[in-house]
Amino acid sequence: MELIPFLKPKVVTRPYYQRYLDEIDASRLYTNNGPLNKRFEARILQEYFRCEGDVVTVSNATIGLLLAISQMKRPGKYALMPSFTFPATPLSTIWCGLEPYYVDIDMDRWCMDEDLLEMTLKKLGDEAAVVVPYATFGTQLDLNYYSSLIKRGIPVVIDAASSFGTTMEQQDITRFEGAMVYSFHATKSFGIGEGGIVYSGNRELIQRIRCATNFGFNEERVSSQLGLNGKISEYTAAIGLATLDVFSEKIRIREKIGEWYKKAWSDYKLEEAGWRLQAATGKITYQFYPLLCPPEQENIYYVNKLRASAIQVRTYFSPPCHRQEMFRLHPRTSLTATEEISRRILSLPVWEDISQEQVDRIVRSLGE
Repeated sequence: MELIPFLKPKVVTRPYYQRYLDEIDASRLYTNNGPLNKRFEARILQEYFRCEGDVVTVSNATIGLLLAISQMKRPGKYALMPSFTFPATPLSTIWCGLEPYYVDIDMDRWCMDEDLLEMTLKKLGDEAAVVVPYATFGTQLDLNYYSSLIKRGIPVVIDAASSFGTTMEQQDITRFEGAMVYSFHATKSFGIGEGGIVYSGNRELIQRIRCATNFGFNEERVSSQLGLNGKISEYTAAIGLATLDVFSEKIRIREKIGEWYKKAWSDYKLEEAGWRLQAATGKITYQFYPLLCPPEQENIYYVNKLRASAIQVRTYFSPPCHRQEMFRLHPRTSLTATEEISRRILSLPVWEDISQEQVDRIVRSLGE
């Protein structure tokens, strides 16, 4: 029986980026915000943010979170976030000297419950140093709400690791003056191997983060603020530029895979059997296809069942952060929804060469 792997990353191959490598050889500039990196940032800003606000590349999204939080946090103790997220979210706040404070998620959207967040902010008062929402699996968040927090003096850094390529609905991202951090890891929809960006409608914030990615250097190359080496190389920028050249086609392919899953979902009547999909908003460029198994079952049952049928699936995010040794002692609200969703979550394969027949086989195996 043919194995269907969970992921088969497909970063652009050498013919797509060879011309950019030739430019590197000619310029003999290899890093330190070279010409390819500047072009990469400029194209992202133009093609995805209408040349409004600003964007800076970072060596990876975790460094992007760390630097954005360090630049935005106010005096206080806690970073409010969901536990239903990747460990990079709490780790980045801990590196910034803060303690994660877990807020439960919404049962439908799987994002931080904003009503509960409001209650927690009132409870913590000035002890809340920053809010770090996670845009779960690429869905869009209510930026109007999070912008209102910024206006109230509460910093917001959005972990949008899986969101590059998501089309926003009825929201203008360029008006958001917090930070949004995107991942370009090889497993992401916009995968270049490793790397990421930080975007904000606040250009001054991005300039501070840019300075921080280069040891805190000012124009005289004197460290003027806390910094580190968070830059990408020209080689990474070359792959990024080549990926931008073909990203619209990658989006089309992943959206088509999402349509195949929805068709199979309907054909095999999974909703009638108790399965549930995320109430996501925006047009998502799928990294994988997430869903909840019926409430009377647990995800591990289906992991084992599909493994027996030569199908690999994952359980992002199970266990959630608060059940992992590094993070289990941090304070939290009740986490009823987090526990329920993490118990039932399954992530189904999405990769650009997957066929409709394979998608059909995956979904059929769930219902058998």
